[in-house]
Amino acid sequence: MSVAAQDLDVERKPLVGIALKILSVSSFMLMSSFIKASGQVPAGQIVFYRSFFAILPIVLLLIWQRELRTAFHTAHPVSHVLRGTVGVGSMMLGFFGLTRLPLPDAITLNYAQPLLVVVFSAIFLRETVRLYRWSAVAVGFAGVVTIAWPNLTLLRGSGLAAAEAAGVIATLGAAAFSAVAMLLVRRLVSTEKTSTIVLWFSVTSSVIALVTIPFGWIELSRMQLLCLTAAGICGGIGQILLTHCYRYADLSTIAPFEYTSIILAIIIGYFAFGDVPTVYMLTGAVIVVGAG
Repeated sequence: MSVAAQDLDVERKPLVGIALKILSVSSFMLMSSFIKASGQVPAGQIVFYRSFFAILPIVLLLIWQRELRTAFHTAHPVSHVLRGTVGVGSMMLGFFGLTRLPLPDAITLNYAQPLLVVVFSAIFLRETVRLYRWSAVAVGFAGVVTIAWPNLTLLRGSGLAAAEAAGVIATLGAAAFSAVAMLLVRRLVSTEKTSTIVLWFSVTSSVIALVTIPFGWIELSRMQLLCLTAAGICGGIGQILLTHCYRYADLSTIAPFEYTSIILAIIIGYFAFGDVPTVYMLTGAVIVVGAG
């Protein structure tokens, strides 16, 4: 993964990249809300529905672009499978945490991902990350710590339930996997079409998720089926937008705008799930959004 950023075929339009990133964040927030509403479904089963039904918007995009026949054509199948495998690991951990934590908490803990993306992009892609951006990352991390502080305090005692503790660990693990996946996507966009990357990812994820059937899939109610189907469609749209945004700006430029999801997480969490933000959450939100 060690390659100079300027060697990648990227059209420099940072504002376009940022706009696409914000739209992708909104799509993924809807996806997370539908998954949260589905209840405690096994993580592997959630990954399958999220990945399988994500194929629908991807196929529609391919038909519109008249590229359906050549969508699977690639010179880097191993890279696609690797990206899919890492992505499945991230999704399984993230969905596990999402079903066991309040929505704002789960989203907040995932804010470790854009911080890691900036760090990893500087190390592995050799992107230039200047002092002002490192400063913003440091401030953003301080905001994450502020929001997570009540949970960190409870972890030292007995107040945090075992399920929530597992959710915290899983969500942080998902952030690390997701950061690696973003680096792999950043490499793929230099040679692959957006639709090809997203289609390979959805198909690979669906196949890998099927391996988890023996580990305990459940029979879904009609509401759960509708929620997971909608989550998959939103995830497919978000994935298209996310992959496409990397064609216009560096990872380290786009990554901080992941923080815009905190506003949506607080609003949706309150009105849809009754999750009341704490003083720590609101204070940290101001810090994190300011840094973004």
